[in-house]
Amino acid sequence: MKKLVCIIKPFKLQEVLKALKGIGIEDVTITEVKGYGRQKGHLELYHGSEYTITFLPKVKLEMTVRDEMAEEVIETVRKAAYTGRIGDGKIFVFKAEGTPQSA
Repeated sequence: MKKLVCIIKPFKLQEVLKALKGIGIEDVTITEVKGYGRQKGHLELYHGSEYTITFLPKVKLEMTVRDEMAEEVIETVRKAAYTGRIGDGKIFVFKAEGTPQSA
């Protein structure tokens, strides 16, 4: 089993979920998170004053899949989340022990 943690842009969430459903992945935990990498945030205007937004909104998807499905899921997320701009996100893969159980 592999645990996949995917950090993506929020506006790509529905597209990624649709793509995952298309390959049979329906059990996903989603968390709204904030972070930054090479983007280093951006400037905003509020009532005429500039301020820097350091942490940008992101969405974290977590799922556990069989070893043989991991590469397909990674590629599916990568393609669906891709924008070609800085900040497309990251995908982390961890070994998971145990067996999936139905609720």
